[in-house]
Amino acid sequence: MELITLIYTFLALFFIFLLLKYLSGENYRLPPTPAPALPIIGHLHLLGPPLHRTLQRFSQTHGPIFSLKLGSRRVVVVSSPELVEECFTTNDIILSNRPQILADKYVGYNHSTTVGANYGDLWRGLRRLGAQEVLSSARVNAFSWIRQDEMRRTLQSMVMNGNESVKLDLKRKLFDLIFNIIMRMLAGKRYCGTEEGEHEQSGEQWREMISEVLESAEATNPEDFLPFLLWIDYRGLKKKLAGLAEKMDGFYQGLMDEHRQEKRNTIVGHLLSLQESDPEFYTDQIIKGFMANMIIAGTDTSAVTIEWAMSLLLNHPDVLQNAKQEIDSQVGHQRLVEEQDLPNLPYLHSIIFETFRLFPAGPLVVPRESSADCRVGGYDIPRGTMLLVNAWAIHRDPKVWSDPMSFKPERIDRREVETHRLMPFGLGRRACPGAGLGQRMVGLALASFIQCFEWERVSSEEVDLTEGAGLTMPKLKPLEAICRPRQIMLKVLQESANFTS
Repeated sequence: MELITLIYTFLALFFIFLLLKYLSGENYRLPPTPAPALPIIGHLHLLGPPLHRTLQRFSQTHGPIFSLKLGSRRVVVVSSPELVEECFTTNDIILSNRPQILADKYVGYNHSTTVGANYGDLWRGLRRLGAQEVLSSARVNAFSWIRQDEMRRTLQSMVMNGNESVKLDLKRKLFDLIFNIIMRMLAGKRYCGTEEGEHEQSGEQWREMISEVLESAEATNPEDFLPFLLWIDYRGLKKKLAGLAEKMDGFYQGLMDEHRQEKRNTIVGHLLSLQESDPEFYTDQIIKGFMANMIIAGTDTSAVTIEWAMSLLLNHPDVLQNAKQEIDSQVGHQRLVEEQDLPNLPYLHSIIFETFRLFPAGPLVVPRESSADCRVGGYDIPRGTMLLVNAWAIHRDPKVWSDPMSFKPERIDRREVETHRLMPFGLGRRACPGAGLGQRMVGLALASFIQCFEWERVSSEEVDLTEGAGLTMPKLKPLEAICRPRQIMLKVLQESANFTS
């Protein structure tokens, strides 16, 4: 009986604490909020998938800045370029923390990676390491041959019996391409589509694990807002993430152990050499955290963007034809397009950024959290408030873009768009450090597909552009398309096959 009484007393005190926390902030001038907010759970019951669309509907009713009470956390959502600029200029330092979520605790080594660490000395060191040692222009350039080689291999795998047409599952093809690029940069190994099949099972496992991580990291997991649910783990999310983290950690550790036995000219090899001179900072956990960020954040975002771009081009054959003409005029038919050609392909650049606008791989910019009280849009933002920027809503706002629902690459032709109007890589101090690498991979893949193949939809119906579930906004229906090698490029494709073999 005493134990039962103690449990009930503890639960009562806990709910009183939550209620007081829920009612706190009444002295602040907070942004408007939807009704009703229920006791304990707040507005969680109002949030349906996809979240960026739900939040857009709220902004249409309550304005470009509004607040939500999600369990024990207060969340502010902004949906206008002016407010975004205010958040990430005037208040950028204050709004540079990360809310601690369950997925990052397990998969992100207890919030100790570049993506998940709070703003401070650790994050500054990680950011400096990424900018200078891992993702600098010189190091990205040094690995351009890997991206070119993987692109050749992918193109050759798409050629069946000369000029015959073939139906492709582009989602899988694109994942394999990007994952192999990142793994060869990191560790010098291919894991997908290997002729010997040595690592094929690992590649398939990574496809599944990355998908599970991104689905588990969505911004509305009840466990991240109602702490008592973690004790129950009623959905098994904590157990699932712990299992994923254990598998991934074992994989990272295995790569590091291999590199210690056999020195390799890879990113992991370089980080291990730095560890020898500064073991206190370059710990195994720090290095594994870098691997996690590059694999999880880099693979799916690039593959999803290319898939959306190809979907749009299949629905707009006139744009596809214009892009083909540009590539033919700038590159010709005697060789494959290369990374150094990309600056000379402005229309391709416009296609990519118009794809970023309509289908950003991060429809909600990675959440921030305020480290102190501040003001945005004339409203008070209390310390500890989670900030969500609805990039998807801003990208489709008719006040910001004319005819925003239409795919019109020419709207971006040769113009730099303000970052607070178009933000595919986030912005401010915590913008994505891998933006340059991502743009190169997307640009090279898209240009190569356009240069080498004729593309058709699998039916007369347009490609379905419905979004699916997941942090990177994948397509609900993975893209399938019919491709046929362009006769004029067959000789180059055959020569590239001899090169890769």
